[in-house]
Amino acid sequence: MEATSTGALPRHTLFSPSLRTSLFLTLILGVWYCQALEMITGKIPYLEAVNGSTVLLPCKYASCVGIQDLYFRWSFNDTDPANKLVDAWIKDEFTEPAHLTVYKDRVEFVGSTKTQNVSIVLWNITFEDGGVYTCYGKNPKEKGRYHNSTYTLSVVDELRVVDNTLTILIASCVGGTIASLMGFVLIKNFIIFVIAKLQERNKECLVTSSGIDNTENGLSASKSTPKPTPKKAPPKKA
Repeated sequence: MEATSTGALPRHTLFSPSLRTSLFLTLILGVWYCQALEMITGKIPYLEAVNGSTVLLPCKYASCVGIQDLYFRWSFNDTDPANKLVDAWIKDEFTEPAHLTVYKDRVEFVGSTKTQNVSIVLWNITFEDGGVYTCYGKNPKEKGRYHNSTYTLSVVDELRVVDNTLTILIASCVGGTIASLMGFVLIKNFIIFVIAKLQERNKECLVTSSGIDNTENGLSASKSTPKPTPKKAPPKKA
């Protein structure tokens, strides 16, 4: 009897050493990524502000496994801790920052652990305040690994006026095209509706006409057809 193959791989092939190693590395990397702390300065990490105004520099933190004795700080134009603006420790998710220290004038801490927020405000900014601000974080659960995100501040005399003429023209063209398409669809649907109604009306007329019989002499019946005169039976023989 000839043997046939079912197409199934042997168990030792499915769990080969190379495959087991790949799965193990994938698991380790997945766990490491899940535990990674994130310091987030927003979707648009830059700002242009007028000289003498007040600006908010946002920074939030996030971690899949929570935090414990999280250390954070803000630094200006340098990764050297000597150039730091603010730093503090956060014991856990429910405790406000402890040992909070502000190192520069016109800087205020406005964060809160309730919103996982370690943002700061710069008051009465000057041209010298323009530069790169870095928000650092270190979570001991990650064996002292640092994470950071930057925010760039540009200080100007006045904000630039953006010419939106092209944008308005494009928006007008797109809006006009959409309006035309909607009008075409509405007219098309109206025509289809009218045609459907006319067809229904014609059907009703045909049904009504077929249900009325022809009349003759005012009697309701189909037109009578003359019946043949019955033949007389021959006389019986005596």
